[in-house]
This record gives sequence, structure tokens and C-alpha cells, in this order.
Amino acid sequence: MQVSSLNEVKIYSLSAGRSLPEWLSDRKKRALQKKDVDIRRRIELIQDFEMPTVSTKIKVSRDGQYIMAVGTYKPRVRCFDTYQLSQKFERCLDSEVVTFEILSDDYSKIVFLQCGRFVEFHSQHGHYYRTRIPKFGRDFSYHYPSCDLYFVGASSEVYRLNLEQGRFLNSLQTEASESNVCDINPVHFLFAMGTAEGKVECWDPRTRNRVGLLDCALSSVTADTEIDGLPSISALQFDGALNMAVGTSTGQVLLYDLRSSNPLIVKDHHYGLPIKSIQFHCQLDLIISADSRIIKMWNKDTGKIFTSMEPEHGINDVCLYPNSGMLMTANEAPKMSIYYIPVLGPAPKWCSFLDNLTEELEENPESTVYDDYKFVTRKDLENLGLAHLIGSTLLRAYMHGFFMDIRLYHKAKMMANPFAYEEYRREKIRQKIEETRAQRVQLKKLPKVNKELALKLIEEEGEEQQITRKRKQKNLPSLLKDDRFKVMFENPDFQVDEQSEEFRLLNPLVSKISEKRKRKLKILEELEAQGQEEEEEPEGKASDAESSESSDDEKGWVEEVRKQRKLLRQEEKLKRQERFKEDQQTLLKPQFFEIKEGEEFRSFKDSAKKQKLMKKTLEDRLKLEEKLGTLNVCDTTVGSKQATFKLKKSEQQRKQQEAEKQHRQERKTLRRPASHLKSKRGQGRLFH
Repeated sequence: MQVSSLNEVKIYSLSAGRSLPEWLSDRKKRALQKKDVDIRRRIELIQDFEMPTVSTKIKVSRDGQYIMAVGTYKPRVRCFDTYQLSQKFERCLDSEVVTFEILSDDYSKIVFLQCGRFVEFHSQHGHYYRTRIPKFGRDFSYHYPSCDLYFVGASSEVYRLNLEQGRFLNSLQTEASESNVCDINPVHFLFAMGTAEGKVECWDPRTRNRVGLLDCALSSVTADTEIDGLPSISALQFDGALNMAVGTSTGQVLLYDLRSSNPLIVKDHHYGLPIKSIQFHCQLDLIISADSRIIKMWNKDTGKIFTSMEPEHGINDVCLYPNSGMLMTANEAPKMSIYYIPVLGPAPKWCSFLDNLTEELEENPESTVYDDYKFVTRKDLENLGLAHLIGSTLLRAYMHGFFMDIRLYHKAKMMANPFAYEEYRREKIRQKIEETRAQRVQLKKLPKVNKELALKLIEEEGEEQQITRKRKQKNLPSLLKDDRFKVMFENPDFQVDEQSEEFRLLNPLVSKISEKRKRKLKILEELEAQGQEEEEEPEGKASDAESSESSDDEKGWVEEVRKQRKLLRQEEKLKRQERFKEDQQTLLKPQFFEIKEGEEFRSFKDSAKKQKLMKKTLEDRLKLEEKLGTLNVCDTTVGSKQATFKLKKSEQQRKQQEAEKQHRQERKTLRRPASHLKSKRGQGRLFH
């Protein structure tokens, strides 16, 4: 639960914190709650109070038991039962819902206005009936005495659908080209509609005649407001019999008394965004107005801000739970937000434990866990001489460092650097003196760092101011006065190096321009020394001379580029000569490398030959291998070609084959005499 406070009004965000995924089992959820403190401390008021992607509208039934919300994607409606603190049902729809209305006390009768001109009726069991209106609808209201639905949209007509007879009645013809919103007064049933032209038309449903017209666009423009176009009406809400609040597309809220054509009060949100929702809080006389960025609560009599909320995601709709301090919002995010403001009223009956919880929090305000601790890294501990405390109870390990007591840190810092306070004091005194000096009438002083760049910016600003005066435009903010670029003119690390190659090539005319600026700088320094005021043009130099110099610069920029490149080449040549001299002076020591066993040393030319071969085409390589005899290409009978390769043998394999060959020959020579003797003996026996 997240707590925020504005104007001493505490706001409790009950939907803050991480939500657990739906696919997790109950066992894993319980295990996560035991491990993670944030998950254990969070409050899930209504289980799965969210939409798949975005929620667009949210409403509460009249009996207060059911909360209904519509959203995407896919288009659907979800009903939540507050007595069970969980989802009652979910129904998917064919198209996105523009708005909807709960006609009964519970969820048994609902009407949906969809973006495809469809009007869909749902009963307790589900979908009941579907019809279509002639033009695209934007809003509708239900007239209880006659059972009529009034639809407004992209048309000048207001369509009437009677739910008792089940048919369309004659429509109301208005002067507006389009209508955005509508509402019916709950006391005397006056029908009001807000148009795209910034007007509000009031109609009597009994006579079907227009009884009033308010020009809200004209009334919303005050002395302080800045409006680009014609404001249209984006929100409309009645309060009692006589009061009506109107919200415009430019971010103004106008409160009217129906007896007067002038607004009682005009409240501007100052964001220029359309007002999405307006709610009345009768007990405290507050108006709760919301655009897509902020929810403001203000007094309807004085217009004084009571409190405000800026949620993390964009707001689509706001719903105030009746007779309580609970506020719900439909957002541009899956999770729908729930806020509890005890000042507005008590918690609803189904979550009365919130009152006890907030009272306990107010009685025992807990300070932040690490308010009295200082975070230090290992290097900081070594500088303070406290590295020996690592592992003791005085240091608490956290991430890449440690937390230590702030009192111990201050004592150690004072001992390590006893003059730190004196230096800090001097620096503060110097800053205070500079602040007081800044308030005096001063000459235009240039900064210590990047003086030429500052002078260039001042000159450009002067030229721009002259142009804007002629064209009657607004002056752009100065770069020198911008806090984001303040360090560039204070820190010497940001000094522009004019001798670098990049600067000289990008600025070919820098030499001539810098000479002019250097002259100006000298004159400015002399003026500062004498205490004189800075002149628009330096003495002894006419504007004609400057214009002639600028024209010469424009003509000779090519020559200047060539000169700069020549100078750069000469500098590179000198650098190369210096490197060559240094290389000659240095003595190279011979290095020895060990060759592995079974391998022979080959010349370094082999690798070069291989690289040359890899660069050659496949055809050249095949021809070379054919010459060496490792490749044999022949034609086949079919007409294709056949290529056979002989793999090159390594030196070790070649030696092994030669040894095997020699061994075979020796064995053959040994076998020959024995066979010769056998043959002789056989011959002797025959002749015997």
C-alpha cells in the first residue's frame, strides 16, 4: 500500500505493488508471499481487479454490491462482487464498448453502446438483444419516467429508443453538427447535451422542445487561458436540481447555475487535455474532475484545490463509490486503480477493515528503514580507514556496498579529514556571495570556460532577437541561461580543443572567425577592467568592414579547407618521422619459438601461398591441381565430366608408407631362398 499526501490530505493507493501471474498455482503463490516482503505487504482488495490490456469505463451498481468495468483486448465486460471480493462473471463482446449504463439496481439489466453503431442489451443470464442506430454514437442517457434511451453522436439528431414499446421514436433535431456527451437531471429530468461547437443544449423530454442554450466555449476563455482552437464539450454532469458542471476539450471545467447563462466559476487544469470525467462530492462541496493525466479535487464555491492525484498511467474514467471515500479509475494499463481517501468519507461496508488499518498507520508512523543509515562502498570504507569492520555488526551488506550508522560515518569522516567542514563552509560562503552579486546590475561577463563559444552564442542570440522583433515572434530560451548546459561553461573538462583534427576540418574558417572574436574578447576585457558598459560594436571597427570580411570568408572557404588539410598532412608526416626515429633507436631482441614433437618447420611463405590460392577463382585452382597431379578430369559416356581428387599426404604419413613398403620388400627377399631350396629338393627326388 502506497501513501501520498498533498495539502495534508492522505491518499492510500490500494492497488500499488506487483500483481502475481494468473497461471501460478496456489502453492507457488504462498511460497512467493513467504519469500517476498513486498508481495506479503500488498493489499489485494478485490481479486484479479484488472483487464487484459486496457480498461475504458468503470461503474458501480445502485445497490453498491457490483462493480462493472469494460475494456480490451479482446472487448469484454467484467463484473466484480464486492461481498465475495472476487469476479462474478466475464462476457466477451463483438466490438469495443464506447460507454455503458446499468439500468437496474444490480447487474440484471445493462445497455452497451458499441463503436460499430450497435446497441446491445444484456440480462442476468447474458446477451438478450442487439439493434443498430443510424449514426455512430458517442454517449447515451436513460430517461426513467418514459423508458426512453437518448443517443447522441456524429449527427445533428438525438435518437430516441423506447424500451417499453421496443421501437425508435421521432428524433430530436438540434442545431449542432455533432454531439459528444449528454446527461439527464435526476430531479426534474431535464435533458442536456454537449456539442462539438462548445455549446450545451437543454431539452424538455415532455414537450420535446429546446428550452435553453449555453455558449460554454466563449465563457471558458479567460485572461489567463491560452487556447489554440475552438473548445468542444467533453464532459457533462448534473448536481441536484440547479447545478451543472461542464468540461471542455481544452482542459477547463465550468460550473453553472441553470438560472444563469454565465458560469459561477471556471477551473483550468493547465494541461490542455480534454476533461474525461466530472463527479460531485456533496458532503464536502467538492468537484472531482479528471483528464488523462491528473485527478483534481476542488471546492465548488471558491475553486481552491483540496487535493490532487497523478497516477502512473493515463486515466480513461473515474468512479466515486457512493457514500464513501473510495475512488476507482479505469487506466491505460491492465490493472485498475483503487484509492482510499479517509477525509472524503468512511470505507465501504465490504472493506471496513481499511478504517482500522489507516488509523493504525496514522497513530504509528513508521520511518523509512534506512533513514538513519549511510550507504558506502568498499572503496569509501578504505578511504575512511574502516575496512576492518567488514563482517561485523556495524556494517550491513547490501548490493555492491554496505549500510552503516550515519553517526559513525560522520565521526569517521571528521577523523579522516578534520578540515572538511572548514572547506565546506568557505565554499558555501563563496556561493552566497556569488548569489548576492548576481542580483546587482552587472556588465555582460563571459564565462571562464569556452569564452569564444559563449561570444558566438551571444552574437547569434542578438541576430535572432532582431529577426523575431521584425516577425513579431516569441524569443527562444538562451542556451547560456539553460541549467542543463551550465556545466559546459564552468567545468574545464568541457573546453573545446581548437587544435584537434576534427575541429579544424569541421570548421575551415575558424582561424579568421576566431581572430575577430579574439579582438572582441580583448575589447570586452578592457571594458570590464575599466568598468564601462559593453557596446554593441567594438571601437574602431565599422559594420561595413565586418560585412566585407564575411563576404571574403564566404569566397575563400575552399582555399582555407585546402590549407587546413595541407597543415594536417605535414603534421602527420612529422609524426611519422618521429616514430621512425624512435623505432630506429629501439633495439629489437630475438625471440625463439618451440616446435611441437612430430611437426616440421615450414617457411612463412606457405601461409602467404595459401592466402593467394584462396583469392583465386575455382577454375584457376582446379587447373593448378591438375598440373600437380592431384586432380584428374575425364568425360563420361553420358556427356558429363567426372573429377577425381587425390588427397595430399603429410610428411609423417609419407614416411610411414615408405617404411611399410621397405618392410614388405625385406620380407619378400627373406622368403625367396627358402622356396628355392624346396624346389631343388623336389627335382632331386624326381630324378632319383
